[in-house]
Amino acid sequence: MYKGQSGMWSWLLHRITGLGILLFLLIHIVDISILGFGPEVYNKSVLLFDQVIVRLLSLALIAAVFYHGFNGLRIMAIDFWSKGVRYQKSMFIGVLIVTILVFIPVAYYVLRPVLDWIFHLPSTAQVGH
Repeated sequence: MYKGQSGMWSWLLHRITGLGILLFLLIHIVDISILGFGPEVYNKSVLLFDQVIVRLLSLALIAAVFYHGFNGLRIMAIDFWSKGVRYQKSMFIGVLIVTILVFIPVAYYVLRPVLDWIFHLPSTAQVGH
């Protein structure tokens, strides 16, 4: 019986993140098609992206893109490097670490407006000159 080692988790996460990215692309196509209804309708629909839940979904998408991209490089290393299979587990751990390290500053940037609202921090936006 398969014990669920790093290769299985890598494969599963790669498929899930790939499907998540595909779902986003489909939603993006719908979003862009709203332009056909005029600028007012589009501008109202874009306001949705400033909601907290949508920011969290955006973070999930960003994490998926980072993981999927870094894991894709790991898969290429396994395929084209003669010692790739030997180091696949350590490369998987490396992919997870790099994904988290790259994701943290991006998460702060995406969540900064929410953090401003929750903790009443001074706004970073400059109003009119």
